[in-house]
Amino acid sequence: MYDPQMREFHGRLARLDRMHRRGFGFEAPGTIGRSCYTRRNRARLPILRPLIVVAASVLVIKALILSQVGALDYNDRLARAADGSLVERAGAYVMQVDPLTAWLGDALREMVPARGRG
Repeated sequence: MYDPQMREFHGRLARLDRMHRRGFGFEAPGTIGRSCYTRRNRARLPILRPLIVVAASVLVIKALILSQVGALDYNDRLARAADGSLVERAGAYVMQVDPLTAWLGDALREMVPARGRG
């Protein structure tokens, strides 16, 4: 016996099988599926975050060294490095004390007890 609804049903099943083999997912209307959790691509510079992390790390390291050795000894060491090779001069330039480093070094000196400073 010929039933047009069965032919339509089998056609839908074949279409679903083809889609499934191609990797399509299926979601029922009104449910939270995979499409709800996909991340939207945001236009951003991928290099910006690592540069900020490196700059913040250098700032914290400078402040820690400044808080531990003191401003006079730190500046003396920078002056000796500035008279050295090209790499030492570049390091002395990067490690110069700026206002943010000085402020952070003072704050760290209060928080972190230094060895040898009574």
